[in-house]
Amino acid sequence: MKRQPQRTCMGCNQKKDKKDLIRIVKNKENEISIDKTKKQEGRGAYICDDINCLEKLIKNKRLEKIFEMKISKEIYENLRGVILDK
Repeated sequence: MKRQPQRTCMGCNQKKDKKDLIRIVKNKENEISIDKTKKQEGRGAYICDDINCLEKLIKNKRLEKIFEMKISKEIYENLRGVILDK
């Protein structure tokens, strides 16, 4: 059986299977988006499909540190929508 790739959630810092996480990507044009295909080009960060992890991510400004740029509220609202729509 093939092992699933593991990634670390930026909210809770736990390692989980890549397929169970939401990928956020920053492309070469410095645009941030939610990568539903998990194959978009650019710098990626992962977060659990859990509102608590998102709240920690926002509170600690972890995404801003990872991507070295200011993250708009619109991105966080889009993430909240994806998590709550499950």
